[in-house]
Amino acid sequence: MMTKAVILASEFPPQPGGIGNHAFHLAKGLQANGYQIQVVCDTRSASAGEERDFDKGLPFEVIRIPRKKIIFLSYLNRIFVAFSLVRKCEVVISSGKFSIWLGAFLNVFYKRRFVAVIHGSEVKLPNAILRKFTDWSLKSFDKVIAVSNYTKSLISHLNLNNVFVVPNGFEIKNPEVIVEKVKPAPVFITIGNVTKRKGQHNMIRALPTILRKYPDAKYHIVGIPTEQAKLERLTLKLGVESSVVFFGRVSEDLKIELLQQADIFVMLSESTKKGDVEGFGIAILEANALGIPAIGSKGCGIEDAISDGFSGKLVDNKAPEELLGILKEILDNYEGYSKQAKIWSENFSWDGIINRYLDILEMKD
Repeated sequence: MMTKAVILASEFPPQPGGIGNHAFHLAKGLQANGYQIQVVCDTRSASAGEERDFDKGLPFEVIRIPRKKIIFLSYLNRIFVAFSLVRKCEVVISSGKFSIWLGAFLNVFYKRRFVAVIHGSEVKLPNAILRKFTDWSLKSFDKVIAVSNYTKSLISHLNLNNVFVVPNGFEIKNPEVIVEKVKPAPVFITIGNVTKRKGQHNMIRALPTILRKYPDAKYHIVGIPTEQAKLERLTLKLGVESSVVFFGRVSEDLKIELLQQADIFVMLSESTKKGDVEGFGIAILEANALGIPAIGSKGCGIEDAISDGFSGKLVDNKAPEELLGILKEILDNYEGYSKQAKIWSENFSWDGIINRYLDILEMKD
């Protein structure tokens, strides 16, 4: 008999976002392993047609809540839908800030197995009252799953004994790996929302130093252009505009094509004053699967996504000279790093990650 479970998610495909990507694969993996899944999430496109087309081919049910101009009305609708579904389920999985609050609220009324998945930013909110409310919410869950050891450390003050670390996974589709491709003009790439947290600005600031060693190097920036205009001004100020290419949001096929053209994946993420933090960095593993080594920031969830000295290197995101030395080390030993990156990525396939979720969900309290 299938176990009925509801996943409350703040994001969901086809719109981009790490939390949504995680929720999608979690739902698909659980559905294939004895769970009957329903997902509650928002509709984010203007017409909702993109979401309808995407949902048609899914093996589980997705209930989309339209986003209204008065966002409070959307939240009320999500609460109403969640209450109606939780009455008939056995497990509730909350992923994302509001979903965690909602899960804790539901726990007051229903005795179910409640599981929270924390990614990072939802536990670093700048508002002290909301942080306290999130702390209270997490204490009410039967189990809390953190996507990295760094994310787990962000709730260490709660002294919970029911916290598990399960990294984000990704779907490996036997991609073509091109090892011997480093050119005199290396190509670096970052994939992710163009924001301060993703750290594209840190790489741009390092480019004057890098270009002295690799004058024809290119830096490709792929992702929703949230703060692209600001970065374009920065490239002009530093005189590196001819070395930076912005691609915006791209299709999955073009993303793979751009990755295959790149030599090193770079994610110099940083935490922001608004509490936005890098909880893991799944795009790093997607690059690794193509044999592309990665360089990422110390002091965040990327430390779990990069095997330092094996699949890539960890670096101080504000140290251009250190970054230059690491770039040279990887490029000079590219074949080894490329093969090791591919091996490392295989630890994060969803086939393996979902088994860890199954073990935790079926573990008796």
